[in-house]
Amino acid sequence: MLFSKDPLHIILLACFLIMAIIQVWYWLQFYRRSAYARPDPAAGSVALPPLSVIICARNEAENLTKFLPAVLEQDYPSFEVVVVNDCSEDNTFEILGEMMKRYPHLKVSLIQKDPGFTHTKKLAMLIGIKAAKNDLLVFTDADCRPASGNWLRRVASAASGNAELIIGYGGFIPEKGFLNSYIRYETMFVAMQYFGMAMAGVPYMGVGRNLAYRRSYFFDRGGFGPHNHILSGDDDLFVNRNATADNCSLMHSHDSFTLSVGQKTFRAWAKQKRRHFSAAAYYRKDDRIRLFIEPFSRVAYYGLLITLLIMLVSWPVVVFIALLRLIMRAVILRKAGHTFNEDRLWFISLFFDILAPFVSAFLYLTSNRKGKGREAWK
Repeated sequence: MLFSKDPLHIILLACFLIMAIIQVWYWLQFYRRSAYARPDPAAGSVALPPLSVIICARNEAENLTKFLPAVLEQDYPSFEVVVVNDCSEDNTFEILGEMMKRYPHLKVSLIQKDPGFTHTKKLAMLIGIKAAKNDLLVFTDADCRPASGNWLRRVASAASGNAELIIGYGGFIPEKGFLNSYIRYETMFVAMQYFGMAMAGVPYMGVGRNLAYRRSYFFDRGGFGPHNHILSGDDDLFVNRNATADNCSLMHSHDSFTLSVGQKTFRAWAKQKRRHFSAAAYYRKDDRIRLFIEPFSRVAYYGLLITLLIMLVSWPVVVFIALLRLIMRAVILRKAGHTFNEDRLWFISLFFDILAPFVSAFLYLTSNRKGKGREAWK
């Protein structure tokens, strides 16, 4: 019998259909938009205003040696790079001093360690913002490198017009290993969310590895405002509080991306993710609801799919729906892999689609909540 008359079976099948519809809606409404985003127009014809790149560094001597030259050597007519040396105890001070001799557009601000005073990354960012001489500010991290020498040109192109917030993609350098593949997949999927939602008129976050806004806008909006005391959220909470459908600009081209060094152990990555999740509690209510429904529906979808197949309830219909979702997801994700320059992740992502919501739920439920973890930002 194609459809069971058992009330329990009918309820389970109806719930499965509802979860499948929710999944299809998210993939077509949001993820498809980011996957099929058109490349940015050429940056050669737009104005190139002077800008300031701000990098906060704490014990990042090795990364600064490897990656900072790629920022300092950008193909851009007028820019400065402000590095805030935040209480570093390695040889960051010496490394930056040597680089200042070779790069006159490198500026360094120093925060001395004070045992009686602890602070979040936002203080280092504020010092960097105040030290910057240009209005257009570009943010990245010490362990990041631009994907190309045209990164700043892409930022300037995206900043033209009325854009107040310029949101870019910050990926991770491909390396061998399961963890690196998962980190890159999870990063790409999150980007599919915040790019897609921004394109749909409901922007909610950006990443500090690749973000820009104007200095005047930052101070007009009260800086970090009510979130100043929170350990994380120097990037996503500022965007979440201020982003609208009209004031955001996105960078889609591969040469506008940045690449970071991924964590080497699950423990280190989980600690980083928990810190990021702790900021999610401060998102706008509508954003929290949207971000909850998708992973919840995915967990429920897979649970109901397994249950219905084991019970052999209307299995031809269940299999047909599951195949349709799988094909839709595979097509969109394959395109997204090309859009975000992660083509190699397509096949293994079939497994990560099942794993990711369970991992995220575990990390979110065990994350530090409001007011905790203020003593360090790195």
